[in-house]
Amino acid sequence: MSTVGVIVEYNPLHYGHVYHFRQSLNLTGADTCVAVMSGHFLQRGEPALAGKWARAEMALRMGADLVIELPVAYSSQPAEWFAFGACALLDATGVVDSLCFGSESGELGWLLPLARVLADEPEAFRAQVKAGMAKGMNYPAAYSAAAASLARDLGGRGAAAFADVAPEALGQPNNTLGLHYLIALERLGSSIAPYTVARRAAGYHQADVTDAQIASATAIRRLLFEQGDLAAAQAYLPPYTYDVLQREWAAGRGPQRWSRYTPQLLHQLVSRTADELAELAEVTEGLQHRLKGALPRLGDGPLDFERLLAALKTKRYTRTKLQRMLTRILLGHSKSALSAHNLREGVSYIRVLGFTERGRALLKRMKTTAKLPVVTKVTKESFPFLDMDIRATSAYALGFDKPASEDLLRDYYQSPIIISSERYERS
Repeated sequence: MSTVGVIVEYNPLHYGHVYHFRQSLNLTGADTCVAVMSGHFLQRGEPALAGKWARAEMALRMGADLVIELPVAYSSQPAEWFAFGACALLDATGVVDSLCFGSESGELGWLLPLARVLADEPEAFRAQVKAGMAKGMNYPAAYSAAAASLARDLGGRGAAAFADVAPEALGQPNNTLGLHYLIALERLGSSIAPYTVARRAAGYHQADVTDAQIASATAIRRLLFEQGDLAAAQAYLPPYTYDVLQREWAAGRGPQRWSRYTPQLLHQLVSRTADELAELAEVTEGLQHRLKGALPRLGDGPLDFERLLAALKTKRYTRTKLQRMLTRILLGHSKSALSAHNLREGVSYIRVLGFTERGRALLKRMKTTAKLPVVTKVTKESFPFLDMDIRATSAYALGFDKPASEDLLRDYYQSPIIISSERYERS
């Protein structure tokens, strides 16, 4: 039995994700699928539209067999650490044979050789990234420019794989993330074989709907927030996604967005000194002073998240960078807890969010293959990153309409979601 791994957020799960899932099975010939899914806070530094167990249920009803959680230590990180944490988890299961990710290019011919070079980060490459940032570029742009320069250099030495690579291809979000998945597999020395599927019908950040069925998660969230009605996005959501979201909304558990956490965030900003803020993850390059200076500039209107973000925004700092920083401030994550050393050590456990009957068989195999303890129930056993996830669940629940104590401590109460195989949507 072969198994493909996918790395997902499903915010929310839509028909584009269904296409990727089915293509992943077809392309790899896998019998089963393990999904590594971000928890309550996501890679772009924002709360998930629906909680992790709701989105795990969507994944299982689509046909994934086992859903494991990417800890918040990695889930709200730049591409390098997000990819490393997710790939390390897939590798640690001992049952995953392949990884299939979406990309704009839809082919590995140029990504793989570039990843092999970048896995060791040549000194000249690091210097070029620093030079780009010194000129005012943000880190993602500086990294992409340096990688494109390296690709051109390799192409100039006769590396045919780079002959037709346009420099802007490295700036496309899924190509960038895919490159970091490949770098992570190289650094881990993993035997997992990579595959990629070209994105179809809608781009990653595409805010407009241009297809009858497939829309990006960004466009779907825009429909939901602008029209305030789940039915506005129904055509772009599988029935099970719609059902799960409808249930969550009815229970007062969504849709979650930053505006639901503004009071908690502002409390952190006003109650901490600039020096205390400087000790938190992602608060870099003197941003603690900008944070403190932004508060008086918010004016007399409602203290909403978008106004705070506008007061912080500069050409150097992307919205995503600032949102990640504000996520770490909201959750109280220190620089020391999320040091490069700690992140490089990897996750020390595998947290199961849900499984099917096929997934149960995978879990049984993992008793002998997994490199790490498999956690299906949170007990007194403690792992630093798991403790962070438990606290993140509490912070996330504070954004519900009427949070109960059980919502705050749900990690202790919630068993893995189990879905019977009859509900699979596999082809």
